[in-house]
Formats: sequence, C-alpha cells, structure tokens
Amino acid sequence: MKHSLVLLMNFSLPLKDPIPIFSLVLFIILLAPIILRKFRIPSIIGLILAGMLIGDHGFKIIEKGSIDLFGKAGLLYIMFLAGLELDMNEFRKNRYRSMVFGAFTFFIPLIMGYLVCTYVLHFNFMATLLISSMFATHTLVAYPLASRLGITKNEAVTVAVGGTIITDTAVLVILAVITGAEAGNLNTEFWVRLAISLTVFATIILWLMPMLGRWFFKKIKDDKTSHFIFVLALVFLSAFLAELAGVEGIIGAFLAGLALNQLIPHTSPLMNRIEFVGNALFIPFFLISVGMLVDLRVLLKGPQALIIAGALTIMALSSKWLAAWFTQLTFRYTPTQRRVIFGLSSSHAAATIAVILIGFNMHIVDENVLNGTVILILVTCLVGSFVTENAGRKMAIEESAAKPELPDQPERILIPVAHPDRIEALLDFAVMIKDPQANTPIYPLAIVQDNSTAKESIHASNKMMEKAIIHAAATESQLQVVTRIDLNISDGISRAATELMVSDVILGWTDKTSATDRFLGSFFGSTLDNVLQSVWETVYVCRFLYPLSTTKKMVLALPKNAEYEQGFLHYLQKMLMLGKQAGAKLVVFCANSTQTIIEGYIVQSKMSIDVQFRVYDGTEDFLAISREVSRNDLVAVVTARKGTLSYSAYMENIPGKIERHFRDNNVILLYPEQIAVDYVEAGIQPEDLTLAPIQEQLANLNKLGKAVKRIFKPKK
Repeated sequence: MKHSLVLLMNFSLPLKDPIPIFSLVLFIILLAPIILRKFRIPSIIGLILAGMLIGDHGFKIIEKGSIDLFGKAGLLYIMFLAGLELDMNEFRKNRYRSMVFGAFTFFIPLIMGYLVCTYVLHFNFMATLLISSMFATHTLVAYPLASRLGITKNEAVTVAVGGTIITDTAVLVILAVITGAEAGNLNTEFWVRLAISLTVFATIILWLMPMLGRWFFKKIKDDKTSHFIFVLALVFLSAFLAELAGVEGIIGAFLAGLALNQLIPHTSPLMNRIEFVGNALFIPFFLISVGMLVDLRVLLKGPQALIIAGALTIMALSSKWLAAWFTQLTFRYTPTQRRVIFGLSSSHAAATIAVILIGFNMHIVDENVLNGTVILILVTCLVGSFVTENAGRKMAIEESAAKPELPDQPERILIPVAHPDRIEALLDFAVMIKDPQANTPIYPLAIVQDNSTAKESIHASNKMMEKAIIHAAATESQLQVVTRIDLNISDGISRAATELMVSDVILGWTDKTSATDRFLGSFFGSTLDNVLQSVWETVYVCRFLYPLSTTKKMVLALPKNAEYEQGFLHYLQKMLMLGKQAGAKLVVFCANSTQTIIEGYIVQSKMSIDVQFRVYDGTEDFLAISREVSRNDLVAVVTARKGTLSYSAYMENIPGKIERHFRDNNVILLYPEQIAVDYVEAGIQPEDLTLAPIQEQLANLNKLGKAVKRIFKPKK
C-alpha cells in the first residue's frame, strides 16, 4: 500500500515508468482504429494523430525516446514485410518497370526540387541537393493498407514497392556523398570504400542468407518459436550490416525480405506469425512515433515557416503525382493503378526525417526547413493513406469482379491420416494447393476399423487429430475433422470421399517394396489399388522429408496424352500454385502437345511463375529427369489408373524407380481425376464388355479435347 502511494505521489508527465507507457500505447493501438473506422478514416491516420496528441509537441504524455526502439523496429518491419510479401516472379517479370518507376520517382522530384529550392526559396547548392533528395525519397506508410485489402500481388503495387527501394537507395547514397563532402572526405578512398562495402553487404544478404535459412529450416523442423526468432534476428542483423555498409537499415530489412521470400510461403504458419506480430505491435508503434514528430506550432512562427512548409508539401505531392502519372502513361495502367502507385509513394516519413535531421545537425539547413519537413510528413502521410485506402478498395473490387466464377462443385480436400508426425506436412501441402477463394474446410480423416476395440481407437484418433487442429489454427485455415468406422481402410476412404463430395485426396507415403503397395501410411497396407478403383478424383501420394518451403526447384513429369485426361487442368492449377507458394522454379517434362496446352493455360490464368520445359516422351526412363534434380528439389510424377487414356504398363514400376532415383527428395505421385472405367483383365470376359467403357471414355475425351481448344482459342 505504501509503495502504491509513493508511485501516485511521484506520478508526473511525461511518463517515465515503462509499464504505464506500454499500457497507454496498447490502448491507443486498440481504440484508435475502432473509433476512426466509424468515420471511415484509415486506421493509419488514427495512429499518427494519436502520436501527435501524446508526444512532445502535444500533451507531453510520452517522450518520443520512450518508444524509439519499437518505432525503429516497426519501420524495419514494414520494409521487411514489403520484401517478404513481394511476388518474386511478378517482380522479376516487372523489374524493368520498377526501374522505370524508380527513375521517374527519383529524378522528377530531384529536378523539380532543385528548381524550386534554387529559384524560389534561394537555398545554396548543398541545401538544395539535400532537400531535393528528400523529395525523392518516400516511406511505405500505406503498405499495411494495401496488404489488408489483398492487392499486394497487383502489378501496380509490385512496381511501387520495387521503385521504392531503388529511389531510397539512390537517395541514401546521395546522403552519404553529402556527409562525406561536408566532412572533407570526398575522395577516391571514399568511393572505393563505399563500393566495396555495398558489394560485400549485398552478397551476404542475397547469397549467404538464403543458404543459411534453408539449412536452418531443414535442421529445426518442428520448433515454430525458433523459426520466428531466427527470422527476426536476420532482419535486424541485415539492418545492422546495411548501416555498416554506409546506407540506412531499411535497405537491409527490405533485402532480408527478398532473401527469405522463397523460404516462407505466404500460406505458412510462420508467415501468419510474422504478419500478426508486425501488424499488432511493431508497425503501430512506428506510426505513433511518426505522429510524435509533428509540431503544429511551427505554423505560428511567422510567414517564413508557412511559406517553406507549403512549398515543400506542394512540391513533394505534385512531384510524386507526376511520377505516378508518367508511369501510367508509359505502361498503360488504369487510373486506379495510378492512384495506388501515388498513394504508396507519396508518404514521407523515416528516410525523409533522417535526411533533414542530418542536414540540420550539420548546419546545411535551418529550423524553418526542419519544421516545414515535419508538416510535410503529416500532410503526405494523411494524403497517402486516404488515396491508398480509396483506390485500393476500388482495385480490390475490380480484381474480385475479374476473377472467374468458381465451379459448381466446390473444392474439398480430404487427408486420411494415421501417424501424428505426418499430419503437419500433409496439412501444409493442402493449404498451399488450396484455392484461396474457396471457403470450404480441409477434411482430415481418421479411419477406425469396426472391431471390439473401436471405442478405444476412436479416442486415440481424436487425440491424434488435436495436433492437426492446433497446426491449422496457426495458418488460420478452416478444418473439419472426420472420423469413420468401417470394416477396412479403403472402403472408409471411398465412402468419406463420396459423402463429402471431395475433389482431392492427399495420402501419405510408406516404404513398402511392392509395385503399388509402397504408398500411404502404415495403416493403409495394400489398399492403394482399392482406393484408386473407387475414388476417381485427384489423388496425391506424398513423401515429404523436408519442409516444402526449402524447395529450390520443382520438377513435374507428365505422361503422354496427359492433357486429354478429365482432371488435367485441375491438377495443373494445383502444381502451379504449389510452385508459386514454395517460391520454386518449375521444370516440366512433357510432350510438345502438352507444353502447348500448359503455356496456353498460364497465359489464360495470368499466373506469374518461372516455368521451363523439357521434351519428354513419357517412358519409364527417369535417368533424364534425375539429371535435373538436386537434393533441395521436389519431384512430382503424374501417373494414371489402369484402363485410362494416359495409362501405360511402365507405370506399374514407377514407385521403384522413384525410390532408386529420388531417395533423398520430396516426392509427389499424382493420380489425376479421370472418368470411371470398369477395368478388367483381357480374356476373362466377353469382348464387348471390355470395349464398351473404353469406347464411351474415348467419346467423352473427344468432347473434352474440343472444350480445351475452345478455352485457349485466342480472342479477336
């Protein structure tokens, strides 16, 4: 009690105790978005305004230095997420467009700023160069809005993010040159040291870090906490290395996101944790710290401060709008895409204040410029947030309307499981291939044999499924556990597939040595043939030795006539989605006719993925395929059921060849959805009974081939 009274007596503003400081900030993070949502104001603006009220220039409740650590961490987190969420295939495809936008958003503000600062504000050359470079830089303050609206895969967002890192890098290099010139160190040694340090830094981040990440995720497979701490440590290490190299830490954080991009699938539990912690804690702290920089009292310090603040703000916004407009004209973007680019690139915050503070401390610019820059930060952050919110919402609606309608039969994925250690890997695979637009759950299935111990077995299976439920919760995936009692496993799977109307069945892999019975979990035994004869939907038989996120390359082998099977386009979409989620290059072995259909589908679906083709006649020789496969690659082999069009006798020996050639690789054996055929051995029954189902199937396949041609018929 006495201790409490002492605390109350010593209570004063600004707060010094970290407990009330942290408590107050958390309540601001909680309440500001909720309150402003009623007025249709973006939550980002609410956090910035809250920072203005509680900061040194408001009611002085909290000193800015009290949350500097979290604020700086939030800025690094924004840049890291921008690199991590970047669609690398889309980025590679549009890297020249990002460079063009980066050039526009760098040179247009630089030139306009030079003219205004020289001929209107009458600054000297060094101050003009510093302020003009400040116009060129921008901060992705509004990026969390784009992420929340689900438009980060749009080309406009990709180009804006890529241009951001280009222009910020150029500005920070100019800043290093200015500081070197002011210190009198601008000589040959300075340039050589800067070039060497940047080269070493980029090599460490972009070459060594992916190797280290792949090794760590393979060795530490089950410790989810260690995965998150490892990623966080690499982000801040990269920022520190960037500062050692002579550039700002935000460059290192962004490159760390690019380096880890292909190791952290967007649907993985790790990605979910990274986004959750950033959006809930680090990024709001940064936005509050930005608001604490703003001092509205500078507007009362005479006309000079108002003139400079107005000139800087108008110049910053107009130059960024012109950069977005020229980008739209160059690449024929829509007005909505132009507004999104402008909204993302118009906000000035961290790099801007860093540039001006360095200039102020070195007496290159005076207090009026510093105060005008603070007003610029407030106005541009508000404008950028409003524009991104409105244009991003419109873009999300347009993209949703442009998406093809879902098929009449919804996608449902069934995962029969028996071993707890296999559940997570199979669930991760299911989440990666699942259509993100489908709102149906994933169905883990436990089969209990109908005998005297059925009750005990049901209890044991329920305990086993708890692990699946916990893992699915980490990925925010819907899960519906199913338990079936049946006389045998294959009948249980077949009945569950029929009752649930599943579209895909994912099975485990076993090490049995017979031709087809080496698959599935140990409880499946010799049931694969029975399952394939009763379940005609797409079946995946999976062996995952390593996390799918460590895949460098995905090799897909297709048999001859694969494109004529009923489920061809369905499983092709799944394999392309898997390669995209895993961040892996896709190498497809197939016939020329199959390649044509695949290329047409990729163009039709507008899916950005790095695909290479190899001519393959679909024989049993896997030696040519094995030459393309290394230890970190995933091998997917498409086979067929007996009696179907793409079936060949060599497919009976595929399991043994896979074991021989790809013993250390992740493997998927895929049976596509096919038309049901009552296959019977020749010579046992009358000829007409044998040919009838085949003739009917060929007629259906002919119709399917015509439908495929119509799908890929070029539009006039």
